[in-house]
Amino acid sequence: MQADRRQPERQEERRATLRTVAVIVISGTATALFLLAALLYPDIFLERVFYTSLTISLVYFFFLVVESLTLRRIKDERERYSFRRTVSILKFVVVAVILLRVWIDTNYIFVAYGIIGAGIAVALQDLFKNFVGGILIIVSRTYQIGDRIEISETMGDVIDIGILATKILEIHARDVKGDQATGRIAVVPNGAVLSSRVFNYTMDHTFVWDEISIPITYGSDWRRAVSLFLDIVRRETAATSGRAEQEIERIGMRYYLPRREVEPSVYLTLTDNWIDFSIRYVTDVRRKRATKDDLSRKLLEAVEAADDITIATENIIVYDGGPVEEA
Repeated sequence: MQADRRQPERQEERRATLRTVAVIVISGTATALFLLAALLYPDIFLERVFYTSLTISLVYFFFLVVESLTLRRIKDERERYSFRRTVSILKFVVVAVILLRVWIDTNYIFVAYGIIGAGIAVALQDLFKNFVGGILIIVSRTYQIGDRIEISETMGDVIDIGILATKILEIHARDVKGDQATGRIAVVPNGAVLSSRVFNYTMDHTFVWDEISIPITYGSDWRRAVSLFLDIVRRETAATSGRAEQEIERIGMRYYLPRREVEPSVYLTLTDNWIDFSIRYVTDVRRKRATKDDLSRKLLEAVEAADDITIATENIIVYDGGPVEEA
């Protein structure tokens, strides 16, 4: 299964390599032709075209070698994808900077850089903001492919990080309750990371805390209910709690992270009508809804089997316009 999942990524890498080789071959051929033309017919335009094709050939060849050597050392698929994205951005930037030098006289190159930079900043400020955001995402690893994030009121799993925008497989929208996919792909401009908060649910660990609330009548044996609920939740979340403790210890080496309790706990709140039991536990980020459903079923079965524990309900009397009977 692991090999099956990696096959599409490997095929995409091969296609990208073939595209790069094709660019090198075409630009290399063009370089030779324009060199011959410049020697036979000396002209500044032909000379600049020759340097343009030469620049593209050398830059693409250099990054092809760097990419090939580096990808051999990277095993993680997300790291490989992020590295290839970074290389594609760097190729564009390096080629653009060198070609400015080729096509603009030296005396005016710095003025040209300033004018072009100011023009881009004014006319394409949103595009520039998204471009900078894309570089920031890749360099700082704000999020990576496969992470579950929330940004600009959109929550979902990152499926692609482009130069200008990020594609997210949306979850938890208006039409779908719970943390499950809606089937829609949201396109979020990368510039959002510069002006919005980003919540990454899987950056350094794979768990979150969740709660289930159960109302119990005052006539119930609340002490037995606490013990019963804790036994069930501890048993069902033992594996997740163990992984959570290990992950907390690991990330505690990188951040200042005070000790956090990962064992399930029950908190009681007294209301006018019942005792509210808030059951807190850790769950895998991607199984939040499934875990809550499984626990709710087992807790409900336990309550039904207990004679001294009753779930409280709120009664509503609907007035139909007739005479009101006194209790």
